[in-house]
Amino acid sequence: MAKTAPATANTPPVVDFEHSLDELEQLVAKMEGGELSLDESLASFERGIGLYRHCQQSLQQAELRVRLLLDPDAPESAEPFEPEL
Repeated sequence: MAKTAPATANTPPVVDFEHSLDELEQLVAKMEGGELSLDESLASFERGIGLYRHCQQSLQQAELRVRLLLDPDAPESAEPFEPEL
């Protein structure tokens, strides 16, 4: 399995998130194909867990940024916005 270069400080968070999500989707597709060996499946699963955690952390950071923008004085009390239907 090919290793990807670690994210650098110059990589924009959105690009890093999109790259991680894309790699996670590719891993899932490979694993669902059922053609990986047990060792490859375990390595892919381990990598997938790391990517999932990275994506979750990125989403939490984005949510915090939105809360800070909505109410910079008290981000913990900022009301989440409702999407327009």
